[in-house]
Amino acid sequence: MHRPPLLSRASFWLKAALTIGLIALADFLFVWRLPGVSLGLFALAGIAAVALTRPALLRERRGGLALAAAAAFALILVDRPGPLAWLLFGLSLTIAVLSARTPSGETVWGWMQRLVVQGAISLAGPLLDLIRLSRLRRRRKGLPAYALLVRLLMPVIGGAVFLALFASANPLISDFIDRLAMPPLGDDFIPRVLFWGVVLIAVWSVMRPRGLRKTIALPTRKLAQPSAAMTTSVTWSLIVFNAVFALQNGLDLAFLWSGAPLPGDTSLADYAHRGAYPLIVTALLAGLFVLIALQPGSDTARRPLVRRLVVLWIAQNMLLVASSLLRTADYIEAYALTRFRIAAMVWMVLVGLGLLLICWRMLRDKSAHWLINANVFAALGVLTVISAIDLGAVAAAWNVRHAREVGGRGVELDLGYLRQLGDPALVSLVQLEQTSDDPRLIDRAAAVRTAIMADMTARQSEWRSWTWRNQRRLNTVQAMARARPLVAPPAGQRDWDGWLLGAPLPSYADPAPGVASTPEQVTSPLTSTAGG
Repeated sequence: MHRPPLLSRASFWLKAALTIGLIALADFLFVWRLPGVSLGLFALAGIAAVALTRPALLRERRGGLALAAAAAFALILVDRPGPLAWLLFGLSLTIAVLSARTPSGETVWGWMQRLVVQGAISLAGPLLDLIRLSRLRRRRKGLPAYALLVRLLMPVIGGAVFLALFASANPLISDFIDRLAMPPLGDDFIPRVLFWGVVLIAVWSVMRPRGLRKTIALPTRKLAQPSAAMTTSVTWSLIVFNAVFALQNGLDLAFLWSGAPLPGDTSLADYAHRGAYPLIVTALLAGLFVLIALQPGSDTARRPLVRRLVVLWIAQNMLLVASSLLRTADYIEAYALTRFRIAAMVWMVLVGLGLLLICWRMLRDKSAHWLINANVFAALGVLTVISAIDLGAVAAAWNVRHAREVGGRGVELDLGYLRQLGDPALVSLVQLEQTSDDPRLIDRAAAVRTAIMADMTARQSEWRSWTWRNQRRLNTVQAMARARPLVAPPAGQRDWDGWLLGAPLPSYADPAPGVASTPEQVTSPLTSTAGG
């Protein structure tokens, strides 16, 4: 099919104008500013620009669903800006603009290739279109774009130099230029131009997507008739693997799951904390063996004994994954919860699901495309949920509830880690202040809470870095302080985890003169940002 020339499309210039507008918006929202609600607003502006230049997407089922997913992630960015939500937003928007160039029923494997090619070619997308535009104007006996740039270079630079000289000599011209409020060309000018370039490439990639006409099919291997030696080797391997796994799972059931005392000097903590991640590697190797040695449709995979041994082995691997989850949970119970440990447990669940899918593929003779699609959709579903959940807040709440200082079975509360978490730990720190009876812990928690709140309040006072979730946190703390006043910590130099350096610990039985003891005093910083 003949494609119309570049300049015959009126939408090309609309896309160029919208791209310039989005670059200006990105400069206004992000330069010299911390990202906040501005990230979600920019994402919504990008969706609006795509919908304006590609209205047909709203009528297509696949493109419309991808655009709706991008809008959902943009709303998540409004509430909780983060790199994961931003990545998923970009993925959804790219799939939406590529859907018109992609045949229906495309597999995940094909989409992966299209996305890689789109990302690679988009790096030079603006330059490619500029060259194409120049060639088109040359065919029409017009002035090429790069030639026009060369002709404009000297008058623009020369005019700017003379204008600067006249501004230094004439206060009227100088005052007029100052009123224009143009940003100064300081040390940050080059990084700013580089930022504009990055935004240009990102925006132009969705305004002018680069489709891949033909994808590479998955490598297929012709199923040869397996030799008797190969079949026997696979069968014996499965018997040995099941026996070895039965030994490990039997020990886990006898000691880890039941809590029975271990023989010798081995403690349950050593037993539980030692093998969480190696066991997951073992499960991954098991899945790899099934994928390679037992291709769906092969004579070996059809043998009843082999199929039963595989099902038994996968079941043992599932028990192994469950034991790894229990080991990690015991480790968290004995120590503390972190975002990395939550992510590790989620990864273990995905490994177990992947093993089930591999087994189901073999039993039902599913294709490799089916297996890839199922695993990718499962991973994207989990990542979508994680992008909306604040894992830091989950970890902070768990650590405060289970700390040794509040009667839990965990280790001493790591206030330095809560300080590192920042905003997500604020509500949990206030709960700790209001429930603890230890004056030292109250003092340290109040100091950490005050530092986090001061930083959050400063960011919330600037609308670009304002977030709805942080405002809800501040409102929650304000309500908690009205119900039970918070105590302001004494001034002084403090460690990262709240210890006061070089001063005796004050008593909190009676607040000292000038120390906040009413909700109005401790919540005054919050009320100043209530309007966002």
